[in-house]
Amino acid sequence: MLSEAEMKRLRWRCTHRAQLEMDLLLGNFLDRHFSKLSPEQEAAFVVLAELEDIELWPLVMGRRECPDPVQRQILALLRKSGSD
Repeated sequence: MLSEAEMKRLRWRCTHRAQLEMDLLLGNFLDRHFSKLSPEQEAAFVVLAELEDIELWPLVMGRRECPDPVQRQILALLRKSGSD
């Protein structure tokens, strides 16, 4: 579980992206789904959120394969939540 300071930093990182689409996708995911993630999934989401949009967008769109299995789970959840 993240500390309050870590959550604030993560929220800022998720909602102040270069791409508006990523702001919306990550910010909404954080609000709706983050609290339901396992600690391992939380850590994977944080790693993904730290990526620059140019690196993250192809992963989210499925144009680039992600080698980490837990990050792949998060990417699948992001795709699903983006279509909701």
